[in-house]
Amino acid sequence: MAEPLPYPVGLRLAGRRVVVLGGGQVAQRRLPGLVAAGADVLLVSPSVTPSVEAMVTAGEVRWERRRYRDGDLDGAWYALISTDDADANAAASAEAEARRVWAVRSDDAEAATAWTPATGRAAGVTVAVLTGQDPRRCAAVRDAVVEGLRDGTLAAPHHRARAKGVALVGGGPGDPDLITVRGRRLLAEADVVIADRLGPRDLLDELPPHVQVIDAAKIPYGRFMAQEAINDALIEHAKAGKAVVRLKGGDPFVFGRGMEEVQALAEHGIPCTVVPGISSSISVPAAAGISVTHRGLAQEFTVVSGHVAPDDPRSRVNWAALARLTGTLVLLMSVENIPTIADTLIGHGRPAGTPVAVVQEGTTTAQRRVDATLATVGERVRTEGIRPPAVIVIGEVTAVGPAGPNS
Repeated sequence: MAEPLPYPVGLRLAGRRVVVLGGGQVAQRRLPGLVAAGADVLLVSPSVTPSVEAMVTAGEVRWERRRYRDGDLDGAWYALISTDDADANAAASAEAEARRVWAVRSDDAEAATAWTPATGRAAGVTVAVLTGQDPRRCAAVRDAVVEGLRDGTLAAPHHRARAKGVALVGGGPGDPDLITVRGRRLLAEADVVIADRLGPRDLLDELPPHVQVIDAAKIPYGRFMAQEAINDALIEHAKAGKAVVRLKGGDPFVFGRGMEEVQALAEHGIPCTVVPGISSSISVPAAAGISVTHRGLAQEFTVVSGHVAPDDPRSRVNWAALARLTGTLVLLMSVENIPTIADTLIGHGRPAGTPVAVVQEGTTTAQRRVDATLATVGERVRTEGIRPPAVIVIGEVTAVGPAGPNS
């Protein structure tokens, strides 16, 4: 006769008493989930790990610093038995049976009345996997399902009405693997995608055929500014009831004009979800082996847009103040104006010999790095044929490698 299968169920523990016996690694792993479920958790243990103690200090868990004693499970809805005392575990398990409290035992699954599934969450779905006595397989199946839901490779269409509107998604610096999990999921659920050329273009090829992909650079804008035309397109498709993703490079709010789009949508009562992205200001230098801060060299880094030259009346950058800083200066959108920027920094006192690194198309297969100094960077950019997108890093950190300075 086949062994009976466990009956899966989701426990709603909000405000209900849960008793955890033992404060070791098992409790450390399980407590966050119980807290997230809103359970009223009592922890009974003579000692706890530092992570568990931090939860106690934060008021997430009540802790009685002692060993288990009969009666601890009175009024409990659920118990986790995980002490290092086999006799105490057996006694607690017997009490749970007598009081009809579902109990998990970390030391003896067969003696337990409940098992903890391998659990993960993605896209508003809780995935719980049980495979009997094979916890590694449980975890592997859980991970495969969760990853598929997160990146959209596991087809799970919504059968109830989805919230319409716009998701403003930061796509990261270019490598499609560097978009956030949430951003990739929203992209997979989109009806319309309005994309910048600096976004992770490879992801667009993965979209289903019914998804309308619009190149923001090619939106006809006639008498309007390009940004106004993009805003109009977002509004038009959102009002048509479509799930719209505005896919931008880097982070939407770091020189991405994302707030202008949020404001335009708000004026028309259109909900907008902002999904932060990895900014190229830190990720591109990292991909090229540059840490924008480094102990003993740089205690701060400053990110500046160089799309307006220092001598342009529209410039709002205090270049004189930047020249006096000793930390790292990261320039975005500065390839065209780097000769003037370098001269301005030198003129305000930044040493001409300050190391500079220029990273073109960072994080992509076309990435390349050119090193120079503040005095030579303008000429190096010209002779090397550097073209946007490129991130320019100014400071001593550019000369630091795995083996130390000047390696």
